[in-house]
Amino acid sequence: GASGDLARRKLIPALYDLYAHACLAPRFSIVGFARTPMRDDSFRASAEAAAHKMSEVGPINEEKWRAFAQGLNYVSGEYDRPDAFERLAKRLDALDRERNLGGNRLYYLAMPPDVYPLVIEQLGRAGLAKPQGEARVRIIVEKPFGRDLASARELNQKVLSVFDESQVYRIDHYLGKET
Repeated sequence: GASGDLARRKLIPALYDLYAHACLAPRFSIVGFARTPMRDDSFRASAEAAAHKMSEVGPINEEKWRAFAQGLNYVSGEYDRPDAFERLAKRLDALDRERNLGGNRLYYLAMPPDVYPLVIEQLGRAGLAKPQGEARVRIIVEKPFGRDLASARELNQKVLSVFDESQVYRIDHYLGKET
C-alpha cells in the first residue's frame, strides 16, 4: 500500500527521519508496491510532499532528501496478480545487484488487513519470502492482526505457511507495541 494514506502520513516520513538521523544502512533501497499506477519519479515526488508535511525532524534538508530519494522505487500491480509479484521480484533482484544489498529484505504490509492473506500468499509464490544464503528476509504485519481470536489465528496460519516465525513482526501502529 505504498500509495496509501498510512504510507504517506507515517511510513515515508518515518523512513526519511531514520535516514536523516543516519539510522538506515548506508546501502538501502525502498520499493513501494501498490495498485496505483505510478513511476519512480511520481512516487518520489509524492514521498517528498509527504515528508515535507509530516517529517518530525523539522525542515527537510534538501541535500539529505535528494540522497534519500535515490533509494525510492516503485512497482505497481494488483495484489491478486502473480505477474505483479514476479515484476516486484525482478525489480528487487535488480536493485539488490545494483546497490549490493546482499538479498536483505523487509516487507511492510501497510494496506487493508483483508488483503494480507493474498499478499502473503503472493510473496510466497514469487519466492520472495525465503532468504538466500546469509540474507535476512522479514515481514511486518501492521494494523489489527485479525478481527477476533479466530481470524487472528487464521491469519497467523497463513503468515506461518509462508514465513518462519523468526521472520515475522506483528504491530498495531496505533498502540505502537508488539501483538
